[in-house]
Amino acid sequence: MTRNILLTVYKLLGLQGVLTLPKLCILANCLAAVVLISVLSADSLAQNKSARTYTRFVDPYIGTGFHGHVFLGANVPFGGVQLGPVNMSQGWDWCSGYHYSDSTIIGFSHTHLSGTGIGDLGDILIMPFTGQVLPKKGSLNDPASGYYSLFSHHDETAKPGYYGVKLKRYDIDVALTATKRVGFHNYTFPASQNAGIVIDLKEGIGWDLATQTHIRRVNDSTIEGYRYSRGWAQDQRLYFAASFSKPFKSFALYEDSVMHGGDSLTGRRVKAMISFATFNKEQVMVKVGISPVSITNAFANIKAEVPHWNFNQVVKAADADWNRELRKIEIKTKDTSRLKVFYTALYHTMIAPSIFNDSNGDYRGTDKKTYKAANFTNLTTFSLWDTYRAAHPLFTLYQRDKVPDMINSMLAIYQQQGKLPVWHLMANETNTMPGYSAVQVITDAYLKGIKGFDADLAWEAVKTTAMQDERGLSFVKQYGFIPADSMTESVAMGLEYAIADWGIAQMAKRMGKAEDHKYFTQRAANYKNYFNAETGFMRGRISEKAWRDSFSPFQARHMKDDFTEGNAWQYTWLVPQDVEGLIQLQGGEGSFTKKLDSLFIVKGNMGAEASPDISGLIGQYAHGNEPSHHITYLYNYVGQPWKTADKVRFILDSMYSDRFDGLSGNEDVGQMSAWYVLSAIGLYQANPMNGKFLVGSPVVDEAILQVGDKKTFTIKVQNNSSSNKYIQRILLNDKPYSKSYVPYKHIIAGGKMTIEMGNNPSSTWGVKLQDRPFSALD
Repeated sequence: MTRNILLTVYKLLGLQGVLTLPKLCILANCLAAVVLISVLSADSLAQNKSARTYTRFVDPYIGTGFHGHVFLGANVPFGGVQLGPVNMSQGWDWCSGYHYSDSTIIGFSHTHLSGTGIGDLGDILIMPFTGQVLPKKGSLNDPASGYYSLFSHHDETAKPGYYGVKLKRYDIDVALTATKRVGFHNYTFPASQNAGIVIDLKEGIGWDLATQTHIRRVNDSTIEGYRYSRGWAQDQRLYFAASFSKPFKSFALYEDSVMHGGDSLTGRRVKAMISFATFNKEQVMVKVGISPVSITNAFANIKAEVPHWNFNQVVKAADADWNRELRKIEIKTKDTSRLKVFYTALYHTMIAPSIFNDSNGDYRGTDKKTYKAANFTNLTTFSLWDTYRAAHPLFTLYQRDKVPDMINSMLAIYQQQGKLPVWHLMANETNTMPGYSAVQVITDAYLKGIKGFDADLAWEAVKTTAMQDERGLSFVKQYGFIPADSMTESVAMGLEYAIADWGIAQMAKRMGKAEDHKYFTQRAANYKNYFNAETGFMRGRISEKAWRDSFSPFQARHMKDDFTEGNAWQYTWLVPQDVEGLIQLQGGEGSFTKKLDSLFIVKGNMGAEASPDISGLIGQYAHGNEPSHHITYLYNYVGQPWKTADKVRFILDSMYSDRFDGLSGNEDVGQMSAWYVLSAIGLYQANPMNGKFLVGSPVVDEAILQVGDKKTFTIKVQNNSSSNKYIQRILLNDKPYSKSYVPYKHIIAGGKMTIEMGNNPSSTWGVKLQDRPFSALD
């Protein structure tokens, strides 16, 4: 072969006759050049791949409009600081502190929620100003009444790890960035003899109410303090330290609007106003370290994470952090809008859970005790009723190394409060939403073989949590159902318990605990006790023989009926742990499929008291709310995967967009986005604990998942288009694969799945009984 190559090159160079020494030199130089170019090209390609920027596809504005409730500002993946603007307006659509429809800013706070239905946090608010202003935010109809400013989206920039805006009132350019525990502000002032910065510890977001606040001047460029508050988190405590790049000309402390002398002040509504003279375009920077433990640790966090004043260096580091995480799922598509929606969704899955410890490992527990130098990264903001469905299964794919920190945080909470977290926020149990959904997350991780946490403690935690008497569990243990006249949302609560109990049963089986396996398998079937055969729907049950009167499958009465943010049409399908049992309960595959078809077309009035979370409606399917998220994939269980493809494609194309109102409902701390990420690459774990990722209808041409240990799982989609949405056949590692699901163990082992698409449903793929994703572990 080498001889043939040499002869070919010889002829291409126009050389003829006998190979003389001069000719040989020419030939050798040409071959050397070819080799050098090949090496340089390969090196260049490798460098380009490693330097590829995925943050350019992220648009943080997506979801800031409509009912998305997403955070806008500067943070790093899973960071404890979320530094961003706070609007003056309040209400449900301002749960994150910001809504795209608003044009006011009262300041920039260091903690925010993203995609919740309740507003809280907004700690340590800072606002720059010029001129004479009063130490309060003011009112919209009287600009002179406080320090707020108007702004325009034309003067605003947002990208991962960075936020910038011009405050119109003061002609101040604001630039923000962050590390895990430090917010970094850079304010560019106009020329002013009375420029300054206000620190307002009164202000919070939503339900948040300051209960005790403190500020102390340490020297002419440093302050420290803390903020205790009550809201959704009943006893929140946050400590801070702030270093300024410019010495203070004056320093004044206020309790609300009343000035106090001295260098230190404690009260319910403490504020500080710092002033200095500035020349035109002068930059004044502020580094704010936060800590759940102490002021000392807040200072230590600044020293550990930002020991310098190089703002641009921190911006670049934040961008690099985001790129490192975003490139863990590399997709290819010719649709630029799709790239933006996908990578923004992936970005949204990493805003929470958020770090809730210090750089030395210290954190404050639910019991309000300080735990020193913990051997795991403590996390908070666990919206588990939402995120157990897609976000946490997604984490087991591309954030496998962080899953142990999530589990260990939950187990620490169990040890401190006697049960696993329900909806945990800043060392507080809020008990929001039905079920004990940490169980699904822990059992899923255990059954997938993820290490890094104490399995015996995990078993103790899930079993102890399930054997309590609170929140309807005494009735579950006694009757197998929660009587509808004993508490509201009884059906939703009972169905969620049954899902979790299936996971406990599988964990018991894996651990060889036969009696526990038998007991929790029985409890996992309790969903049958809520099914009313007469109406064909899940329904509130009063007793063994009596059902709630005045039943309508359409009606929804928020926090007043038997369902949570939904109705009977939506909750009748909430049995992902035993779909085959649900099929039989509804009379077999024919009846099940007919009713499932009806869900997506039936119309009805939910009533005036329905929750606004019931959004993104297709018939009675509500994509804007989590209990519906698995339903489109139920067709795979009856051998009709093409119907899954139809529904999934429609949702991907119509319920998500690259606009500011690009989410059809509340983001719910990453769950809405996680559904998109998984579905866009063609996967979804409908049963949140059996490790089977159902195959739907991918909208990307290729997806490469970094699944750990330098392994990748590649999904190659052939002949894909808007009309070619039906899977014709699949090759898994180059072998024909007829199942309509892929087990987790195959994905995490690395390999390749090739999916061939077409414009008509396949009559063979995923149709046979043995190819369907029934509940047993694979």
